[in-house]
Amino acid sequence: MATGRTHRPATRSRGIPEATVARLPLYLRALTALSERSVPTVSSEELAAAAGVNSAKLRKDFSYLGSYGTRGVGYDVEYLVYQISRELGLTQDWPVVIVGIGNLGAALANYGGFASRGFRIAALIDADPAMTGKMVAGLPLRHTDELESIIEDNGVSIGVIATPAGAAQQVCNRLVEAGVTSILNFAPTVLTVPDGVDVRKVDLSIELQILAFHEQRKAGEEADLAQPDTDAPAAPPAATARTVPAEKRRPEPGSDGDIPAVMPA
Repeated sequence: MATGRTHRPATRSRGIPEATVARLPLYLRALTALSERSVPTVSSEELAAAAGVNSAKLRKDFSYLGSYGTRGVGYDVEYLVYQISRELGLTQDWPVVIVGIGNLGAALANYGGFASRGFRIAALIDADPAMTGKMVAGLPLRHTDELESIIEDNGVSIGVIATPAGAAQQVCNRLVEAGVTSILNFAPTVLTVPDGVDVRKVDLSIELQILAFHEQRKAGEEADLAQPDTDAPAAPPAATARTVPAEKRRPEPGSDGDIPAVMPA
């Protein structure tokens, strides 16, 4: 039986840089939004702005796909959607298992974006026997005892780990031994995997800590702006009157001195 595991993306053999691969989903998301609005073509500048990159980088990325657009016209939206989807392997069915159906796992199971992008949730798996058989996102929960048979029966090559940190490595080991070669890890721990297995880590707490750092820095900058500038040079002292001896003083105009108040006609 042909499975997702037997089809590997062509990006590595074609020499597409990993940084470019990481940006392809951003382009696809922007292009999909354009397609839904029936926009036929898009310029590199418009698409780059929608994807959050600069246009020169976008054109370089697309050159790896063999897509250069048309001068004065831009890129064909529908063709780029197909081209990037094909490059990412989204034109075929990818069965996925999610292990760990707590609050996060259940939220992932209910996410509607998987199916529209070629990912089919083959099974939801949890170690709690009390949860076995309960329905989540239209699927019955399966016990971890069935993990290996589920992977084999469904040809699963992608696993999602949403367990507590202490259980994540053991679950990872079982997934790999059963034939899973790509893992999306939501557990707050670093997984050890053999060569040939790809792991993508999503740690929400780390992302929040990074945002906290930026917020603290912005608050510090605002506080600095509010402080008086103590480093500014002091104003020069007021000029002091120089005492001039009486015999050297010039008489004021209009006095009885040498300069009369009104000059004669």
